[in-house]
Amino acid sequence: MARQAVIGLIGGMSWESSAEYYCIINREVRRRLGGVHSARSLMWSVDFGDIERLQHAGDWEGLAEAMRDAARRLERGGADFIVICTNTMHRLADAVTGAVSIPLLHIADPTAERIRAAGLRRVGLLGTAFTMEQDFYTSRLAGAYGLDVVIPYAQDRQAVHRIIYEELVAGVVKPASRLAYREVIARLVERGAQAVILGCTEIMLLVSAEDSAVPLFDTTTIHALAAVDRALAVGGRSASADVARA
Repeated sequence: MARQAVIGLIGGMSWESSAEYYCIINREVRRRLGGVHSARSLMWSVDFGDIERLQHAGDWEGLAEAMRDAARRLERGGADFIVICTNTMHRLADAVTGAVSIPLLHIADPTAERIRAAGLRRVGLLGTAFTMEQDFYTSRLAGAYGLDVVIPYAQDRQAVHRIIYEELVAGVVKPASRLAYREVIARLVERGAQAVILGCTEIMLLVSAEDSAVPLFDTTTIHALAAVDRALAVGGRSASADVARA
């Protein structure tokens, strides 16, 4: 029997991207182990309606309690480590790690490692307004990994955020929104971005490599594959290096 650690997923933010995590993780485990193998995992999925309301109300303590509760449920269920299936809620990474005795696989870490491995330093960042404008994400990329992070102009940030919350979290993909993202990416490249981080787990539903003149680092795929690395304790070069999108 293949030995696997149990991946604990905090999902539902939104379930559209959480479903992508589940698919990517299980497909990769099957690819690596062969046959009909799949991942050992648990998911606690929140009601994103509640989360979105608290986010836009600025109630981060209420959100922290929701994340602590989710993490505790996963630990009690037998998870060996935790994956938060969203970039924005990594603002509360410390609340999660402080609530349980099992480790958290932070989404920014494998992403930054992939960027550095590619020999890149100046990167654009797309995400929710919280991720782009607050420092919990950019400071980790800069402080721990020496990356120079470029965020979109204010009007572009508003458009990126609106499309995420009004469309992508509901599974709505519009050609006009893809064009808008292409234009935002192009402006980041004009400002010297050597690559762009898709720093919201729903953005991969909208854009892909052909939408950008520079490499796109899809945090959903990178994070999910890093979870498989940890679950299987894979040695050597990660299979995630084969993902063309990043």
